[in-house]
Amino acid sequence: MESHLRILSTSHGQLQLPAFLPDATHGIVRSVDSTDLEQVGTQAVVMNTFHLMQRPGSSTVQALGGLHRMSGWPWPIMTDSGGFQAYSLIRQNPKQGKLTSQGITFQPEGAGRKFQITPEKAVQLQVAYGSNIVVCLDDCTHPDDALAAQQESVQRTIAWAKRCRKEFNRLMEEKQCDPGRRPLLFAVVQGGRSRQLRRQCAEALLEIGFDGYGYGGWPLDGEGSLLEDMLAYTRELIPAQLPLHALGVGHPNSVIQCARIGYQMFDSALPTRDARRGRLYRWAEGSAPGEKFTFLYIEDDKHIKTNRPIETSCDCLCCRRYSIGFLHHLYRAKDSAYLRLATLHNLRFMNRLMAHLSYVL
Repeated sequence: MESHLRILSTSHGQLQLPAFLPDATHGIVRSVDSTDLEQVGTQAVVMNTFHLMQRPGSSTVQALGGLHRMSGWPWPIMTDSGGFQAYSLIRQNPKQGKLTSQGITFQPEGAGRKFQITPEKAVQLQVAYGSNIVVCLDDCTHPDDALAAQQESVQRTIAWAKRCRKEFNRLMEEKQCDPGRRPLLFAVVQGGRSRQLRRQCAEALLEIGFDGYGYGGWPLDGEGSLLEDMLAYTRELIPAQLPLHALGVGHPNSVIQCARIGYQMFDSALPTRDARRGRLYRWAEGSAPGEKFTFLYIEDDKHIKTNRPIETSCDCLCCRRYSIGFLHHLYRAKDSAYLRLATLHNLRFMNRLMAHLSYVL
């Protein structure tokens, strides 16, 4: 098998691949700060243009010095264009927005005004925020959407990618940005469950030329199973020396599956959300990361007097200092310390998994 990329260089440091990027949606990973993220081995985070342009607002982000200074995170930041979030919003309630060839217009519930994202604006905002990996605006679909909707999505995604590329080039020329300091530009491959459309989209995006690519669309089918065949096919379409990001993939089993077929980058809110809700990740005693994965549900009464860490082989602060019984107590007491410690553990779990995958693949 052709060798895959192992290091991705950005203006704020290198990513050792594979890498898991936790979602810092509004500029921060919930319940932890930047030093916490560093301590558990996080290399980069994903922030979201759709949410940032609403709160705290683009002018505030710039007034606070851009995303890195605002968040206190000195390492790589990837920014999602917001297309998936806008799509989800409009899919759930068509009255809250519309999608046309020009872009996406939306007004979230409770918002005092409408927002608009065009391909050009998506790039402008991400560059102004100081993002290291800028993602093109794309037209997201669900795998169960009709073929006609998938065809329209691919046509729109290609057209928007051309406009994103053109605007990105204009901005880099305007800023006279040194090639070694400029952000990377990623495009997203759409096409639903159609191999023909996936190929059409990938070939068109490769012809335009980008620094990396992402698997677009919901990665699970209606039953909640990973679309492994389509994920594998999309990986085949993108040259192995180019990074491919499994957007929205964060369940450990799904990450392992995608890494085995050549994906190098992952992001999801799942590990941190699971932590806050009491679902903790661990490898079975005596097994190495990647062998036998289990959940621990901290709210279970059987943990009241459990005087051992979540995982004896884990080196995170939570496992080094605290017992399962104490975490159970914090969870039941609704103490914010639980949120931080549990989040640190699940993130450390994901980063240990990345290290294991780097070693075995």
